Amino acid sequence: MAISKVGIVGGGLMGHGIAQISAQAGWDVVLREVDDEKLAKGIGMIEKQLGRAVEKGKMEQADADAVRGRINGTTDYGELADCDLVVEAMTEDLDQKLAMWAEVDAIVKPEAVFATNTSSLPVIDQAASTSRPDKFLGLHFFNPAQVMPLLEVVQTVTTSEEALALGNEFGGQLGKTVVAAKDKAGFIVNRLLVPYMLDAIRAYEEGFGSIDEIDVAMKGGAAHPMGPLTLADFVGLDTLNSIAQVMFAEYAERRFAAPPTLRKMVAAGWYGKKSGKGFYDYSGEKPVPTDLGL
Repeated sequence: MAISKVGIVGGGLMGHGIAQISAQAGWDVVLREVDDEKLAKGIGMIEKQLGRAVEKGKMEQADADAVRGRINGTTDYGELADCDLVVEAMTEDLDQKLAMWAEVDAIVKPEAVFATNTSSLPVIDQAASTSRPDKFLGLHFFNPAQVMPLLEVVQTVTTSEEALALGNEFGGQLGKTVVAAKDKAGFIVNRLLVPYMLDAIRAYEEGFGSIDEIDVAMKGGAAHPMGPLTLADFVGLDTLNSIAQVMFAEYAERRFAAPPTLRKMVAAGWYGKKSGKGFYDYSGEKPVPTDLGL
């Protein structure tokens, strides 16, 4: 089945980026959010990114206008009815995702393919909740979706070869590097990356180095583009905590457990860069390490 219209459920950190690159690839896009305020915020982020691309000479204004024109924002699930592919990009909460799929499954045409952008939850749990588990797969994008080149395409035990082929084609037309991943918690990247970030937090708790020393050491010693604690702030500490909970439940190993410092920061509402404070304070001209009292 050829794709002509893509639906994105959730216009937040990941969803707005997926919507933008889908429109840039030439597809009509329906971006659905829960209310007008969140929808306006998501659309605003897209318009900001398009404006930056024009300012930097990476895109002509006419092309940016055309991309924006292909994106239809809505709070109505009914607008997704004739989409060929619907991608879920909500928060990492299985109950919320299942409730959404119950509504969307009853509305969207039966031949459409569904996909989840989950970064840790088993895809099969969502697939089995719909009437089309054979047309369900994982499409795990990375933040920011407009920049990061990788797309993990996840085939569950129920995913048909046709649905898998559509997912691979979708990624290819977006210009992504596509890798096949098994339906195991964390897939490939987060299975390796999340324990690394959690262990960096434990290293900080245990006094191996300060926040900035740990980041500087891993940048200089391992040629990483950013340190693990900066990366955790960019991922979102709430998101990292949620992923850790899922992976610990799956594997029952300490390396996947959320350290106390992470849990306390999330409880305080310190989610990292998106909230203005995490391991670093982003309120000034440049980030400075947060005093966590350790």
